[in-house]
Amino acid sequence: MTFLRFLMLLSLILWIGGLIFFAFVLAPTAFQMLPSTHLAGNVVGRALSGLHWIAIVSAIVYLISSLAYSQALNGRLEIFAARNVLIVVMLGLTVFSQFWIMPHMDTLRAAVGDFATVPLNDPARVQFDALHVWSTRVEGAILLLGIVVSYLTASAFRPR
Repeated sequence: MTFLRFLMLLSLILWIGGLIFFAFVLAPTAFQMLPSTHLAGNVVGRALSGLHWIAIVSAIVYLISSLAYSQALNGRLEIFAARNVLIVVMLGLTVFSQFWIMPHMDTLRAAVGDFATVPLNDPARVQFDALHVWSTRVEGAILLLGIVVSYLTASAFRPR
């Protein structure tokens, strides 16, 4: 059971820690230090894609470990435990970002090039900016849900 708890915690640490590092260190640093917003956007987009794959694997590891933990502890699978439901929601949001939002942003970035040279009212720029807002909202929601899951996971480990 200790190994299952370890896997649950490790998957959360990687996912939530990665999100925090991405949002508060990597993205701001890229946009401050790189010579163009186009280059920074490419770096940040590639990093976010990598983070999404870490998140997808983490979600799968968490769910398998959580189900096995509940089976070992209670003798039954707690499929609809709040922590598991929230992980599935987080996974769904991650998949939505990876396979819908990001490809649309990549297509627009490839077609336009450097958005810094495009007027704010250009239709492609407006669409890109709207997708960026949605991307930020989705990642923020995943982070908040992840914090809740962390609390729920810690609560699941208390002695009975």
